[in-house]
This record gives sequence, C-alpha cells and structure tokens, in this order.
Amino acid sequence: MRQRNSIIADQRGAAALEMPAVCLFLMGIGLIAPLADLAVAGFQFVSAWGALRNFGQYAQYHPPQVVASKVPITVAGYPISNLQVLCGNAACSPINSVPPKYYTYTTTVTLSPMVLRPVLCGSANPSCLFTLPYSERFQ
Repeated sequence: MRQRNSIIADQRGAAALEMPAVCLFLMGIGLIAPLADLAVAGFQFVSAWGALRNFGQYAQYHPPQVVASKVPITVAGYPISNLQVLCGNAACSPINSVPPKYYTYTTTVTLSPMVLRPVLCGSANPSCLFTLPYSERFQ
C-alpha cells in the first residue's frame, strides 16, 4: 500500500502526458491565425468584386449621363471612383464620335491582417490599401 501511495503522490509524469496536448494547441493557433487572415482578406476581395459587378449591372441598363450623375457612389460599403465612359478605346469627348461602349471604374479595399501583414501588404504598401479596377461593356 505504501508503494501505491508514493506513485499517486509523485506527479512527475503529469507534465509529460500534457505536453502533446499543449503542443497541438500551440501549433493549431500558429496555423489558424494566418489562415484566418487569408480568409478575411479573401472575403473582403470577393465582397469588393461583388460591389463592382453590382454597379456594372446598374450601369449596363442606364445611360451614361444617369450613371455619371450618381457619382460619387458607394455600393455595399465600397466607394466607386474613377468612373470613365469609353467610346471605343478612348474616353468619350465631343471630338470622339464613336458611340459609348464601356464603363471603367475602381474601388479600394483596405486589409487589416493581424499576423500576415508583412506577407499581404509588404513594405511597399504599409497602409494595406488595394485598388481593384473593373470595366463593364454596356453595348
């Protein structure tokens, strides 16, 4: 009986049994945090592309004068900017007699990664701001 009590009182093996669980937890956090950054960035880009496409569908069924009068516009929280109506390959003007064919416009996405800031943004883009261009043919 004395031997059994001494084994129960001796807790040296408890840390060895807990170590795999602690290591798995830490490795899981080390993998999940960067993947969460990528997932959030992906959702923001998909949402921005959806906003651009939604504005393109609106612009497709409205004349250029109506669309140009609505700028600045925000679609799903993303500002639509740099709206141009292209007649052929150049911007429409009184000199250009080609009928309007395309709208081009942009929006911006600002990422805020927690772990992957150096990878996603880099030193060239410290504000982590990305501009997404889009064009929609309406003719």
